[in-house]
Amino acid sequence: MSEREFTTPSGFPVRPVYRPDDDPVDYAGDLGDPGQFPYTRGVQPTMYRGRLWTMRQYAGFGTAAETNRRFRMLLDAGQTGLSVAFDLPTQMGIDSDSPRALGEVGRVGVAIDTVEDMHVLLEGIPLEKVSTSMTINATASTLLAMYIVVAEERGIPRDRVSGTIQNDILKEYIARGTYIYPPEPSLALISEIFRFCAADVPNWNPISISGYHIREAGATAVQELAFTFANAIEYVTRAIDTGLGVDTFAPRLSFFFAAHNDLFEEVAKFRAARRLYARIMRDRFQSSEASARLRFHTQTGGVTLQAQQPLNNVVRVTVQALAAVLGGTQSLHTNGYDEALSLPTEEAATLALRTQQIVANESGAALTADPLAGSYYVEHLTNELERKAVELLQKVDELGGAAKAIGASFFQEEIARSAYEYQLSVESGRTVIVGVNKYADANDPPVIATPDYSALERDQVQRLAAVRAARDPQRVAAAMAALREGSRAYAAPSSASRVPRAPLMALIIDAVRARASVGEIADTLRDEWGTYHPA
Repeated sequence: MSEREFTTPSGFPVRPVYRPDDDPVDYAGDLGDPGQFPYTRGVQPTMYRGRLWTMRQYAGFGTAAETNRRFRMLLDAGQTGLSVAFDLPTQMGIDSDSPRALGEVGRVGVAIDTVEDMHVLLEGIPLEKVSTSMTINATASTLLAMYIVVAEERGIPRDRVSGTIQNDILKEYIARGTYIYPPEPSLALISEIFRFCAADVPNWNPISISGYHIREAGATAVQELAFTFANAIEYVTRAIDTGLGVDTFAPRLSFFFAAHNDLFEEVAKFRAARRLYARIMRDRFQSSEASARLRFHTQTGGVTLQAQQPLNNVVRVTVQALAAVLGGTQSLHTNGYDEALSLPTEEAATLALRTQQIVANESGAALTADPLAGSYYVEHLTNELERKAVELLQKVDELGGAAKAIGASFFQEEIARSAYEYQLSVESGRTVIVGVNKYADANDPPVIATPDYSALERDQVQRLAAVRAARDPQRVAAAMAALREGSRAYAAPSSASRVPRAPLMALIIDAVRARASVGEIADTLRDEWGTYHPA
C-alpha cells in the first residue's frame, strides 16, 4: 500500500519531516528582526508585548438603535474597536423606502439612510477614543462623510477621529458583488478619498484592501495573497497618476485577510504577505519603509462555519484566531459559532470576544514576536507561498494590471476553478469537515429565532420620512446640484481627463450635512457615471 499524499489546502505537498537544509533561510534578507524590513516577523519590534491587537468584533443588524446596543455590550465586555456591518440597501446605495430594498432592510447589517441614523448608531460612543471600521465599498465616501459630520456636530475635530473604510471596489467586481459604478469613476473616487484623508483625516485608513472576500469566494491562500496585492498595485498606481506622492497616502493603506483552518499555512501566509508587500512597495514604487509596512485586520473564515453541530465552530474559530495572532495581525474579529444559522446571538458574540481574550491572556502566544519563526516547516511554507504568489502576480501584470484582468475575467475564473476543486474534495471525503462529511449525526441544525424584519423595515422607512420632512429642500437641492456638477470629471480615466477634478469628498460632506440620503447621493452619481454590468 503506497503512502497517502498529504497537502496543504493550497496544494503544497507536505513531507513527513523538515530539516535545516530543506529550505535554507537568509535571515537578514528574508526575515530580519521584527520591526525591520522586510517585516516578515512583524511590523513592530516587540509586537504584542507593547500593545495587543485591536479586538474588533463585527456587528450590525436591524436599526441603528439596536446595533448601538450591541456595540455598547461589546465595549463593556472588553472590545477595543468597533466594526460596522451595513445592510445590503445601504451597501448598494438604495434607500430603505425604495421598492428595490423591500425585504432586505436591516437583514445582513444595519440600515443607514441619513446622517441622523449615523448619530443614533454612534450615540454615547467616544469617537475621539474608539476607532471604527466600516465594511462599505461602493458607498464608502458617503458613509465616511456621515461619520465625519457626526463628529463635527459633536464638536470633535477631524484629526481626532480614527478608523477605516473598506472602500475596496476591485474585489467587489471579483468576488463580492456590491458594486454600483463602472471601474473608472470608482477608482477615481477612491483616489480622491486617499487625497482627502491624507489632507483632512490623518488618522483614518482610506481603504482596507481585502483578501478576505476573495478567500470566501473559494480562493486558495496563494490566490488570496496575489489577487489582494494585484488590487493594491492598481490603487497605488492610480493614486500616483493623479499626482499624489506615494508616501503621502501609502502609510495609511490597510489590508484585510481571512484566517482559515490550516494553522501552519495560515501563519505562513501572513508572514509571506508582509514580506511580499514590503518588496512590492520598495521595488515598484520606491516607497519609504513606513509605506512598506503591511498592516492588516483578520477575520476568522465565515465559509468554514458549519450549520451542523454548530458548537464545533468554537474550536474552528479558536484555531483560526491563534493562526492570526501567531501570524502577527494588528486587528482581529472572531466569528460567532452560530453565524452559519443566523446573525450572532449575544451569547455567541460574547464567547467569540472571550476567545480572543483567552488567546491574548492565557495561551502565551502574545509573549514574544513571531514565535514560530525558525520552524523548518513554517519557513518552507512562507517561502513557497511568496514564490507562488509572485508567479500569479506576474500573470496579472502580463494582462495589464488588476482592472484589465478583472475585465478579462481572469480573477473570477481562477477563483471559480479553485472553489470547484475544493467542493469536489469535500464531496469525495479527501477534505474532512467534522460533523459534516465525517463524524456526522442525525440531528438537525438548531433553529435560532430571527428578528421581525418587516417591523424593522417599517420603523426605518418612518425614520427616513421624518428626516425628509424636517430638512430644508432648497439646501438639499443646491448640495445635490453641486455634487452632480463636481462628479462629471470623474467619469474619464485620470490619465485621459484634462478637466481638473473637484474635491468630491467636500461636496459629498455638504450633501450629508443637508440631510441628503445615501440613495439620493448614489443616484446622483449613477446619473453621471452609469452602472457597472459585468461582461
